[in-house]
Amino acid sequence: MPASRSVVLNGRTITIDDAARRRIVEEMPEILWIGDQALRDGVTDAWAAAIASSSLARIGDMKPSGNYDSKPLASGTQADHMRSVTRMALKIAEEFAALFPAFTYDRDILIAGCLCHDIGKVWEFDPENVKRWKADPRKVGMPSLRHPGYGIHICLTMGLPEAVAHMAAAHSGEGELLVRSKENTILHWADYTFWRVVEAGGLFAETDPWLDQA
Repeated sequence: MPASRSVVLNGRTITIDDAARRRIVEEMPEILWIGDQALRDGVTDAWAAAIASSSLARIGDMKPSGNYDSKPLASGTQADHMRSVTRMALKIAEEFAALFPAFTYDRDILIAGCLCHDIGKVWEFDPENVKRWKADPRKVGMPSLRHPGYGIHICLTMGLPEAVAHMAAAHSGEGELLVRSKENTILHWADYTFWRVVEAGGLFAETDPWLDQA
């Protein structure tokens, strides 16, 4: 991969360099678990471009919650959420493969899709967008796009595989309107499990400073 590349995302020309890539991998080192180098580089660059297209400096700047108006984690970041979901999804897939020889899955797609499933939150959770939507909710909606919708835009614009874009698009409620892929089905339940266990374990914050600031 070249030391830097320019891409256009959401009408903005963005230069992705090795420093931006390192910052992404530092927050989500599971990217290095992707065996295919082109896919590994694609996930890294997609996240680097997504962050650069927003007012955020890093993944960890986003509110660590499932939806912007839901409770945040008491500790941890959105990167930690995606890392945990990826790890759980892999355990699910590995358990099924160990017990049922007929069960197969695409490990690289599973990892890539899990790490990118919330990539669209750079739009839905961007504080500048939230303030704009709250000022006039009927102008373009509030939010104008949920993160699965914007996630499709990022994944396809950045040239990620259709299977990964599908996981960003349909891991949440939107997926009830279609048939989820095998890897997306695993992601869906790992994602929901994460937030349910966080709730059961008392890991949500008691106050929400993000809503107070918006």
